[in-house]
Amino acid sequence: MKKKLRFNSATIHGGQAPDPAYGAVMPPIYQTSTYAQTTPGGHKGFEYSRTHNPTRQALEKSLASIENGKHGLAFASGLAAMDAVMKLLQPGDEVISTNDLYGGSYRLFTKIFEGFGLKFHFVGMNDLANVEAAINSNTKLIWVETPTNPMMNVVDIEAVANLTKKNNLLLAVDNTFASPYLQQPLNFGADIVMHSATKYLAGHSDVVLGSLVVNDDDLHERLAFIQNASGAVPGPMDSFLTLRGIKTLHVRLQRHCENGKTVAEYLAAHPKIEKVYWPGFDTHPNHAVAKKQMKDFGGMLSFIPKGADYKAAIKIVENLKLFTLAESLGGVESLAGHPASMTHASIPKEEREKSGVVDSLIRLSVGIEDAQDLIDDLAHAIE
Repeated sequence: MKKKLRFNSATIHGGQAPDPAYGAVMPPIYQTSTYAQTTPGGHKGFEYSRTHNPTRQALEKSLASIENGKHGLAFASGLAAMDAVMKLLQPGDEVISTNDLYGGSYRLFTKIFEGFGLKFHFVGMNDLANVEAAINSNTKLIWVETPTNPMMNVVDIEAVANLTKKNNLLLAVDNTFASPYLQQPLNFGADIVMHSATKYLAGHSDVVLGSLVVNDDDLHERLAFIQNASGAVPGPMDSFLTLRGIKTLHVRLQRHCENGKTVAEYLAAHPKIEKVYWPGFDTHPNHAVAKKQMKDFGGMLSFIPKGADYKAAIKIVENLKLFTLAESLGGVESLAGHPASMTHASIPKEEREKSGVVDSLIRLSVGIEDAQDLIDDLAHAIE
């Protein structure tokens, strides 16, 4: 029996083998759209790169390995991966999701798929009773994001999975903020794990790519059909870059976590900061759940300046030098964002404020620079 690799080894070796052509240790970039056949259907497993590509296949095997899953699927972006999951559903089906999820996810659900007859319920998932109350005979899928973007709420994956199994529903978990280094949702009963691999998995702010990982063979077959039929696949270069990024995921995430803790504690003690959202604090509403399902608490956090002052928040993000004001997260460099006007601008103001995404909220993706340099940058910007 083949010995199961521990996570730090799986990032490097999981699902990988030397390339059969010349023994290349890293999978080559198969920059080709098509493959020679000796007779119609006579090929070596690859006929057209929308359907299969050796570089993408190597990435998909790695994705499955690090999420402790059986099947990986790579897509052109995280939203393309989500799009494929939504295409499992039929008009009239209903979906329950978190009420503070990423703005792009909310936009995909409400502006695209509601128009095709799907119905979405957005509830606070900190309390499982809210989820249970939203389930009806048309519910087919529960979409969880944990920790949530940008409020850092933590959802109990195992508790939701017990609910989905009892009601014969699918459970999909957006694991982008945590990464498989910190949590593996399939281990807690999820059916589908989604990543914007653009973020921590690729890790260097130079790729846009998405992924799904599942265990069930039938579910994989359905999603693979959608992947090919809809065609939102990544190219071999992006697949190669993401695979290369995954090989250092464990090393990078360890530093992201260390720096995230240092920055969160600094901000929490700062007299000009009113509130810091980070699941590592004992005072976090679901800290106990985070401790149960996460290995550490990550490098993402959000905060509000004293008095919830919008102008103060804008001044801070404009004054930052080492933290770059930019969309996205999870790269080696530290980024700052203003969710109300950037990542969550597509959510109506009244709706986003209900979940805590106020105009004065600032989100930080803490990178792997020297922690003291990051604190010095924040100190300068806040003063």
